[in-house]
Amino acid sequence: MSRKTSRRGSSGATIHDVARHAGVSPMTVSRVINAEGNVRESTRAKVTAAIKTLHYAPNPAARSLAGAESVHIGLLYSNPSAAYLSEFLLGSLAQSSLSGCQLVVEQCDEAEYEAVQRLVAGGVHGVVLPPPLCDSKGALEAVTKAGIPAVLVASGRPDSAFSAVSINDFEAARAMTRHLLGLGHRHIAFINGHPNQTASGQRFRGFVEGMTEAGLSVDTHQMAQGYFTYRSGLEAAEKLLAGGSRPTAIFASNDDMAAAVMAVAHRKGMDVPGDLTVAGFDDTPLASAVWPALTTVRQPIAAMAREAVVLLLEQIRARRAGRQPQVTHKQLKYAMVERESTGAPKTPRKP
Repeated sequence: MSRKTSRRGSSGATIHDVARHAGVSPMTVSRVINAEGNVRESTRAKVTAAIKTLHYAPNPAARSLAGAESVHIGLLYSNPSAAYLSEFLLGSLAQSSLSGCQLVVEQCDEAEYEAVQRLVAGGVHGVVLPPPLCDSKGALEAVTKAGIPAVLVASGRPDSAFSAVSINDFEAARAMTRHLLGLGHRHIAFINGHPNQTASGQRFRGFVEGMTEAGLSVDTHQMAQGYFTYRSGLEAAEKLLAGGSRPTAIFASNDDMAAAVMAVAHRKGMDVPGDLTVAGFDDTPLASAVWPALTTVRQPIAAMAREAVVLLLEQIRARRAGRQPQVTHKQLKYAMVERESTGAPKTPRKP
């Protein structure tokens, strides 16, 4: 039996064991480990789960003998949501470890050019840009000037010059709006995300479309500006719940702001979902940590991060082989997660 298909990882499990557990071929497992393309996300997830269950770790010596070149990829972040960043890091680290590449993490506050230069000086061969940097003109210009590939994650309108991983934010927000309408809510308020992120606009469009489909208009008193932070969610909730005509439901553009809405509601003596239904977006760990647990849109953050690492490695390897890297835009599936924070209004309002 050849070493290629029977090689053992440092844990003692073989690539055959992983393949049997996942119900795929050893070649497919090898492709996932090496972050190669042409592997479905569902298949990649099964293989990754099998690797985790069996504690399979590719043998570094075997990889070296196979001629694997050292690859360093950068992760540049500037996200106010610790819950989102945590999920993103988990996915990035998992795929980087699986693919045998080094992940270099760099925080970016305002000077995108300097942050990219620090990564380049550190020897990275490409960069992953999660939100909000995926939509930052400065970050994209800095990467282009540095001459390294980048993959954008969770942009509502990805730049056509870069590979990207996203979900359909418009459809996801419309689906959540339809869900709230289906529960009987008609007076639904919306907290928008940061205006510097294109996903915010897509989610707002989805909300408006869902309301319009039901023959309902969206007035200014039903909207509040947020910035994807817990504090901005508090301020938005205070505004929406201050008047005499309170909404029966609030849909926030991310889980942090939705959690803030519930905090304000509780402080005002309102029951969730009895007096106020609350819904979020992302399904970060925060969504199941708050009380009541939050109904939200599941954005596969960790899977998106893993896919971004895969796409970036493909681009780096293409360059090393003297080929023109292929620009790829991948859209992963979202899911509705219904928990205890949503319910029918006490007195359904007529359209």
